Amino acid sequence: MSYREAGVDIEKGDAFVESIKGLVKSTLNKNVRSSVGGYASLYALGPKQFIAASTDGVGTKLKLAFELKKHDTVGIDLVAMSVNDLICVGATPLFFLDYLATGKLDPAAHVEVIRGITDGCKQAECALVGGETAEMPGFYQAGEYDLAGFAVGLVNAKDVLPSKKIKPGLTLIGIASSGFHSNGYSLVRKILSDTSAMGYQGSRALVPTRIYVKSVLPLIQKGLVLGAAHITGSGFLNIPRISTNVSYDIAMPSLNERAEIFTWATRVKKMEMSEWYQTFNMGIGMVLAVESKNAEKVLKALTVRKEKAWIIGKTIKKTGKQSQIKILDRDQGSCTLNY
Repeated sequence: MSYREAGVDIEKGDAFVESIKGLVKSTLNKNVRSSVGGYASLYALGPKQFIAASTDGVGTKLKLAFELKKHDTVGIDLVAMSVNDLICVGATPLFFLDYLATGKLDPAAHVEVIRGITDGCKQAECALVGGETAEMPGFYQAGEYDLAGFAVGLVNAKDVLPSKKIKPGLTLIGIASSGFHSNGYSLVRKILSDTSAMGYQGSRALVPTRIYVKSVLPLIQKGLVLGAAHITGSGFLNIPRISTNVSYDIAMPSLNERAEIFTWATRVKKMEMSEWYQTFNMGIGMVLAVESKNAEKVLKALTVRKEKAWIIGKTIKKTGKQSQIKILDRDQGSCTLNY
């Protein structure tokens, strides 16, 4: 099985983004520091400060929520997907807005959705300042809805990530995910369906995305983090978004140290190791690049914040035109992803 067979073509999606870059670029002005391709876009307020903005949805994880009739966690996912991107550029989340679209309003279910959004905003210490609820009869099936949202943050010029100091020899620290987070669910639902595991395993698959703002942002503001990668859609292919000037050598912690659902999933469904790692976070929700001398200090700070984290590798000298992510997984073998 592959993600493409489950209905999602990552290469086609990447090609689409490339095809629209020219259109997007035609709208930009001198205040735009970064746009398409980054974790968040930066817009200058002045020479020393930027607004950062990011937007996302929850994806087909919502289908799982509909099936299990559990709506109180997907709102956390919605917030997490944007605020985790904001901290990858060093920004402090300020506020969030949501968009909920449905065929017919279901007050009981949709209040639970908003409850999850407010929970996520509290975890990220940002304000829910507004949103939009659209009732569109005939557009959605009964009992279904869609979610989108965006977060806005602020970052001082000196704190913008990634740093220009990214080089070979930096230590990579991986912070544990809570599970699949909000990516790859077209394939997750296929695995659950094929193995008749929609009950117990389905509930575990609904565990919300971990929000890393309180744990990671203070480390960035202290200058301890040179680059950060949110392991979101496309899995470990996100790591070179720290920098394409280096490659990455990674040794994963054992499966029994990561979220249990990965042990179950890799046992019941056989796929190429590279397919797992370019689709899912595989138990690592955020990767930080730090100076080796600061690695233990960063690990200790993350532990104090009740994060599970490991030293998972290092940046290495790049050979050839592409950045490579070399992954050793003692439970699955090894593979190399090209970015």
